[in-house]
Amino acid sequence: MKRYVGKGVFAAAAYGRIKILESSKIPVAETKAENTEKEKKRFENAKSEAISQLQEIYEKALEETGEENAQIFSIHMMLLEDEDFNDAVIDNIQSMKVSADYAVYKAGEDFSHLFSSMDDPYMKARCADIIDISQRLVKILSGVSVEDDCPVTTDEKVIICAEDLTPSETVNLDKNKVAAFVTVYGSSNSHTAILARNMNIPAVIGIGNDFFKEIKDGDFAVCDGSTGEVFVNPDEKTVGLMEDKQRKDAERLRLLQELKGKESITLDGRKIKLFANIGSVSGVSAVIENDADGIGLFRSEFLYLEGKDYPGEEEQFSAYKKVLEDMKGKKVIIRTLDIGADKQVDYFNLKKEENPALGNRAVRLCLSRPELFRTQLRALYRASVYGNLGIMFPMITSVWEVEKILNFCSLVKKELENEGSRFDENIEIGIMIETPAAAIISDRLAKYVDFFSVGTNDLTQYTLACDRQNSDIEDFCNPHHEAVMRLIKTACDNAHKNGIWIGICGELAGDTTVTEEFLKMGIDELSVSPSYVLKLRDKIRRIRLG
Repeated sequence: MKRYVGKGVFAAAAYGRIKILESSKIPVAETKAENTEKEKKRFENAKSEAISQLQEIYEKALEETGEENAQIFSIHMMLLEDEDFNDAVIDNIQSMKVSADYAVYKAGEDFSHLFSSMDDPYMKARCADIIDISQRLVKILSGVSVEDDCPVTTDEKVIICAEDLTPSETVNLDKNKVAAFVTVYGSSNSHTAILARNMNIPAVIGIGNDFFKEIKDGDFAVCDGSTGEVFVNPDEKTVGLMEDKQRKDAERLRLLQELKGKESITLDGRKIKLFANIGSVSGVSAVIENDADGIGLFRSEFLYLEGKDYPGEEEQFSAYKKVLEDMKGKKVIIRTLDIGADKQVDYFNLKKEENPALGNRAVRLCLSRPELFRTQLRALYRASVYGNLGIMFPMITSVWEVEKILNFCSLVKKELENEGSRFDENIEIGIMIETPAAAIISDRLAKYVDFFSVGTNDLTQYTLACDRQNSDIEDFCNPHHEAVMRLIKTACDNAHKNGIWIGICGELAGDTTVTEEFLKMGIDELSVSPSYVLKLRDKIRRIRLG
């Protein structure tokens, strides 16, 4: 028996025969082509086919992992239409007189090398996306079936072992044939790791090259996603321990289903609002299925990410109205658009920034483009009569921003009154606490709004000066850091002193190791991915605050 240790990304046990997945990356030889117009047409046809494939993957990811994770593939679809990438491919065909296959391959290689050498973490992250989409195009142009990316021909569940997996390869894994997967590379914050967690696939990443060199197809292995351990050709005792873990996991899942319809209440009687986060209208079904008390974060930017032009007022109104109606009076908190940083949209024509995470994004973009902001606010206020709406504004750092936002709201309400349009006068207005500045001056900000919602992802990154997508500094990006917790506590105290409620909608809200600490701080609401709701309810019902 040999033992290897990596990073566990989904706390479940699995065992099976090893299936080594060779790299699916196809090298392409430089092939000359006399008819460049024909090659351009081949490229355009391949793009259409790639978008069609990605739409299918998006829908599969939406069903299995939720909207937030499925958006990875929306970004891939947008990259296929990226002007710079397309110009590079066309230029390669014309100037080098090469096949579309090679033109795409070379453009992909050039862009990935360019992005990987940049200091900016956002641009580094685009490297993996460019490789993914360029390889998809190359396979289509070469006549290689993309379905062969993760071939598993046996009926027996196997442990997929690979140097790395792309997001699309991960989603394409057949959950009925894959017991777990293990990769040499990767970080626990990568798209692949996050997808594994949300697909409920036990996974260990970053296990190192020695593992890959020493294993062979058919070796029997057990994989512990909670400890990051992988045992190859284990003894009977180790197999028995894994089987016992699996039985306990299955029983725990069964018991969680019994919590539907029950309150999220501590042993000593404190009731917590347990909401869910979604990123599109289609996410409502998961909220209802998992019995959340409401929607604590509806990411409205999906309307902007999925289109090729600014969504109009009627399009937005219809989407918000449907969500509110489907939730049948339960609270729905819609966050105004958060475009910028890692969410880029070509038609916004945003300037290239040295550090997009600190640039023109979210509410800054709204305040600098009044008509864009006005359109969304009009749609929100008009939809408010169809349910229980709250509006939340992201990326706040100053009191003057909130004052300006409230002025916009007043103007929109006045317009609607003059037009005879109905809206709810009692909409709760909230802001996100996701910058250290907002947490520190939360005593002043609380006087202007009805609630706070802490975005722990950005709060951690800005407080610790760490990009959470950068695997090289993963050990430094600790969301449990004392400074982060103190800022949350400060915001919580100031919210209650001013008579408003406070919730957490970032990833940390679903971390049950800190649930009790949050409740002792006085946090009133937790909003998580729908699949985490029952697990968190179970945790809350076991806590005695004293």
